Amino acid sequence: MIRNIIFDWSGTLVDDLPAVWQATNDVLKLARCPAMSLEEFRAEFCLPFSIFYDKHIPHIPMPQLEEWFHGSYKKIQDSVSALPHAREFLEFCRSNRMRIFVLSSVHPDHFQAQLRASGFGEFVEQAYVGVWDKRQKIGQILEENSLRPAETLFVGDMQHDIETARHGGIHSCAVLTGYSTLTQLRRADPELIVEHLGELGGLLRQNGLYLKLEDGGKPEDGRPPVVTVGALILNRAGRVLMVRTHKWSDLWGIPGGKVRWGEPSEDALRRELKEETNLDVDDVKFVMVQDCIGSKEFYRDAHFVLLNYTCRYKGREEVVLNEEAREFRWLSPAAALKLPLNTPTRRLLEEVLARKKRRRKS
Repeated sequence: MIRNIIFDWSGTLVDDLPAVWQATNDVLKLARCPAMSLEEFRAEFCLPFSIFYDKHIPHIPMPQLEEWFHGSYKKIQDSVSALPHAREFLEFCRSNRMRIFVLSSVHPDHFQAQLRASGFGEFVEQAYVGVWDKRQKIGQILEENSLRPAETLFVGDMQHDIETARHGGIHSCAVLTGYSTLTQLRRADPELIVEHLGELGGLLRQNGLYLKLEDGGKPEDGRPPVVTVGALILNRAGRVLMVRTHKWSDLWGIPGGKVRWGEPSEDALRRELKEETNLDVDDVKFVMVQDCIGSKEFYRDAHFVLLNYTCRYKGREEVVLNEEAREFRWLSPAAALKLPLNTPTRRLLEEVLARKKRRRKS
């Protein structure tokens, strides 16, 4: 049973990735080095910081790099905000009398400012911040707080967090809300990967505070597959809306989600598209059904039955993404095929284009 949770801070409880990315690019500029795209930054950034700096800016002394970084970060840290589901999960932990700690590399001054802004201070028993290598601190935290490793979980968003948990002999959970990609986190081999803290809370609640996956969908479990709906949304110019998500290995795909019990599939589609994109749609047409069983592109083992449609948005073309997606693009179907796509989306696009080609010939 999990009785103690040690949280990473950045990318786990608060979203400071845009601010850190911008501040790091300011440092690179001052060091006369090329800036990084967000994708490049997420692929390269790692802890301890010294590894990242030694690789990309070895000619600048560390004190100078730190001065540049914190000078820039202070100007933009007001943009840092609590991640979705973070407060609800902290309240869940408190209601179940879990002890809550923070272990983070974030600078103490930045941490205090963000702690006040988020209001998370009321939940945290003790914070250990400004720690460059968390592996060197985890043993001390366990000892001085009398935490039993079998009852303690480390939750973080980076490979270093998972390595720290393993070093301390405690449980590990990776969240997809921060810096490391799904591929990077899988390489670290955590016990559990969740999309966000809301999912972790649901699993702990369902499993009586024990750490185990909810529904791998394995045949021997006797669980049915999950039915989902998704659609290529077309605009007036014939372009389709593509979205990029953490849970599909940062690949591009289409918006959609699960069908609820007793809900007609087309109603589920309209609801999911509204929730994920803020778009209302009409001219809904069924295209195909796909099996998606144990895809390595998805963040956990699952069996989906995918109901795929096309539709057109109606009203204003104002896309507002929820927390499930990182970015979106409107592209022609042919251009969309050139993106790094998840496999079901590629199959859907190919089917839609093939049908269009057949109609032209007939």
